[in-house]
Amino acid sequence: MLEIMEILRGDAHATPERISALTGIPVEQVRAQIAEWEQQGVIRRYKAVVDADRLREITGEQLITAFIDVAVTPARGLGFDDVALRISRFPEVRSVYLVSGAQDLRCVVTGRSMHDIADFVAQKLSTIERVTATATHFVMKTYKDDDELYATAEVDRRLPVTP
Repeated sequence: MLEIMEILRGDAHATPERISALTGIPVEQVRAQIAEWEQQGVIRRYKAVVDADRLREITGEQLITAFIDVAVTPARGLGFDDVALRISRFPEVRSVYLVSGAQDLRCVVTGRSMHDIADFVAQKLSTIERVTATATHFVMKTYKDDDELYATAEVDRRLPVTP
């Protein structure tokens, strides 16, 4: 059944008929599995993968992404969960992960400018009780995101040399 999930992850528009043709699983079984996953919350939503650089080229709209590492003092009986949930509620925050390493949480944040993200860190994130440090890393260029390859090989425009 994970074949169905992999196809949907690569193409959220894939119909049960197409998935059936690719996997050999009967269409009704594909429909039932997808419905079950949706009902159980395994499939949370279907989404588009957006190339922010291409969006800016076409519309002029800027979308800045930053990874913000957050150090948190854990609370007895709560660990990091309450702080992570509080951070998750901010509209600027796209993702929050508990991670291993020097920091405790990694947040993916978007804004219209670096200044917007800096304001978010200074005015909202760093003022949360038990947040002890932050480190912001701005995304300069995306090569691959959510299994989508953005970087393309440049065409070799050199003239061929013959002996």
